[in-house]
Amino acid sequence: MGISHVPEGRHIFPDLTVQENLDMGAFLRKDKEKIQKDLAYVMELFPILKKRRRQAGGTLSGGEQQMLAISRALMGRPKLLLLDEPSLGLAPIIVHKIFEIIKEINSLNKTTIFLVEQNANQALKIANRGYVMENGQITLSDTSENLLANDEVKNAYLGG
Repeated sequence: MGISHVPEGRHIFPDLTVQENLDMGAFLRKDKEKIQKDLAYVMELFPILKKRRRQAGGTLSGGEQQMLAISRALMGRPKLLLLDEPSLGLAPIIVHKIFEIIKEINSLNKTTIFLVEQNANQALKIANRGYVMENGQITLSDTSENLLANDEVKNAYLGG
């Protein structure tokens, strides 16, 4: 239906290889030529996955598993990509790389991304629009630029 979800905690198939995980992302597709193009694209986005293609997913580092989870979702060619806490538990350098890739996926592929992220500063820097939720209620919404400049948001979520 054009929607792919990358859940919090990655949830890759740990006993399957990187390649098999990616194949699972394209499971419902029949367009073999485009699947190969998409496979080349995700390997270009995350070159480490190409090196680890035959390695079991469960043996990858946390950052590599996150890259695999995002790549698997992209193999479904989504129009809407749901990302839940993609930076959770990752080293800062990997977080920066993941956010760069998210921005690229959005701008180059024209894929709409719905990002749920506690790292508000990073998320707002790449977002077009942001929503602040408290206790399950949206308490504030605006362009990301306006939210980054908002004193209330700065004090509560961005460290002043």
